[in-house]
Amino acid sequence: MKTTKDKHIQVILDSITDGVFTVDLEHKVTLFNGAAERITGVKREDAIGRQCWEVLKASICEGNCALRETMRTGEPVVCRPLFIVNSAGETVPISVSTALLKDETGEIIGGVETFRDLSLVEELRKKVEQRYTFADIISQNKRMLDLFDIVPAVAESESTVLIEGESGTGKELFARAIHNLSPRSERPFVVVNCGALPDTLLESELFGHKKGAFTDARYDREGRFAMAEGGTIFLDEIGDVSSAMQARLLRVLQERTYEPLGSSQTVRADVRVIAATNRDMRELVESGEFRQDLYYRINVVNLNLPPLRERIKDIPYLIDHFITRFNRLKSKSIAGISPEALSILMKFEFPGNVRELENIIEHCFVLCTGKIILPKHLPTYLQPKGAFSPSSHSGTIRDIEGKLILDTLERNGGNRLATANELGIHKTTLWRKMKRLGLMG
Repeated sequence: MKTTKDKHIQVILDSITDGVFTVDLEHKVTLFNGAAERITGVKREDAIGRQCWEVLKASICEGNCALRETMRTGEPVVCRPLFIVNSAGETVPISVSTALLKDETGEIIGGVETFRDLSLVEELRKKVEQRYTFADIISQNKRMLDLFDIVPAVAESESTVLIEGESGTGKELFARAIHNLSPRSERPFVVVNCGALPDTLLESELFGHKKGAFTDARYDREGRFAMAEGGTIFLDEIGDVSSAMQARLLRVLQERTYEPLGSSQTVRADVRVIAATNRDMRELVESGEFRQDLYYRINVVNLNLPPLRERIKDIPYLIDHFITRFNRLKSKSIAGISPEALSILMKFEFPGNVRELENIIEHCFVLCTGKIILPKHLPTYLQPKGAFSPSSHSGTIRDIEGKLILDTLERNGGNRLATANELGIHKTTLWRKMKRLGLMG
């Protein structure tokens, strides 16, 4: 039975935003605060008495356990970064600090570990550095999975890559992931939107210029190829460049050399080229708008990204990904999306593809003050004309089951273990049902 002192300690610990737990000499959890529950997704009553590695499931548990190290050496560990796996099976970046626990006589009775959720820090780092990997590309679509299979080999090579796909399908995300998996990953990744600039500016942008090369050239300027030296240059909207610029790009790809505007000095280019377009390149070649020889140079490896309307089953996974991401960035705790709102999005064709879906979910975050995204939170152009009735759609039982799960989730603040307990099912069964229903929130 807890003493008044124990209760006071628990209240104090529950007010802390960092996770805190203590263990005895057998590494069994003796105390678990509220933040630890939130970060791990494990309820306090389920954590107490269990081995700490069963609860935390950290990347160092099997080897260099920080708490075990402290209890063996007596030396504290401070802010060691690592990953844990929460109750939903998600990888969460954290930093841990450890110390010994001693009684009044100085006898060691266990250890204490505090850990901080670094999800927001990691999300912001990616946003600033744009260092994406294939873990950031969400898909269960066979065509996409086939691309995932070949991309590591593509990344290891030095071959030029052409990524084709509609606007918003993730061409730049793929390009960044290829670069970050490549031997050039520590060197720059430089983006150029070729369709946004007229020829003269684009030439200067790509190759740089010397002072006096043209009227406004008051000083030497380094081009994007020079900035990308040793790394990767991403030529977006390559299908929009003029014939003259195509000739210059062909020389760079053939000879790996170029000359800045106003210079007679040839510069060697140690740069990997990834190009992208939302246009039909074969059609452009056939019509004479794009040089056939340049097309063959940039199309050594071709990645064709399917539009979102051809990967409808990915929509629930993408929504879950964006909800998790915006919860971190906007400090909210939205648990998921209602079956009605999901049904609307599943029937939409998404001319703007994944980028449009991301913008829609961000719009919902602005309007949603509860735990669940509803049809009324969607942008106006997606608002249903009449009241939604599950009976007017196929899969009525599926809709009702989904609504029951989401309503229970909302009552329990998004906590899946509490939701499973209230529904009288195991949390693994709940996870499977949510996955089957497309409600991964």
